Parts: sequence; C-alpha cells; structure tokens
Amino acid sequence: MFTLPKTERLCSKKQIEDLYLHGQRLWVFPYHVCWMRRDSDAATPPAQVLISVSKKRFHHAVDRNRVKRLTRECYRLHKPQLNDLLQQAGCSLTLSISYAHNEILDYSTLFHKMDKILAKLEETLVESKK
Repeated sequence: MFTLPKTERLCSKKQIEDLYLHGQRLWVFPYHVCWMRRDSDAATPPAQVLISVSKKRFHHAVDRNRVKRLTRECYRLHKPQLNDLLQQAGCSLTLSISYAHNEILDYSTLFHKMDKILAKLEETLVESKK
C-alpha cells in the first residue's frame, strides 16, 4: 500500500515519449507535472510515475538525489488517495513529476504541494468524466 515498486515506476522510453507528446500539463510550484489518462487494465497498476530533477539546476548528484528522494516520499504517502481517485474515475494514469526550482525546499512544503497536485488532478479528472 505505502510502497513504490518497480511496476509503478515509468521506465519505458516509448511510454515516456508518448506522455510528453500527448499528455496534459499542469504547474504547481516547484513541480511541473505532465500526465496522461489511459484505460485501466488489470495487469498494470493504477498509476505509473516518473520523477525527474534537472542536472542544469542541481549540478551535484547528491542534491538531485535528495530532491528525488523527498518527492518520491511525498508521492508515496499520497498514493492511496490517488489510487482511490483513479478507481472512482475508472481509469489509470501515466504521470511525470519534474522538479523545476533552483533550491531544495523543505519536506513539509513539498508535501503540501503534492496535495495541490492531487487536487488539480482530481478536478480535471472529474471535469473530463462529465
């Protein structure tokens, strides 16, 4: 439930390319989110996620890894809420979360921003369902 296994991570280059070409975008500071709705399938998880941090903004791998670790933790704790939302909508998501700020923000701020991302996703999924 509160884990992030390999199956829930987006690794396929073809799927990533398709996501960036045809996906919808939203911006919640400091995250740039690209997402695409897909048909739910019993074999795939409800949401697959890609988390990225730019090498241009954080030159040191230690800093990039810290930001990715904080973001993964925020996503992991919000995952049950996202899965419930997707189950109600009857769909699955492919999701890319990119960190787009020059400084490392504290965990509580990032956690709050992940709440906002889920709220915007819920809003758009409910609108598209109508």
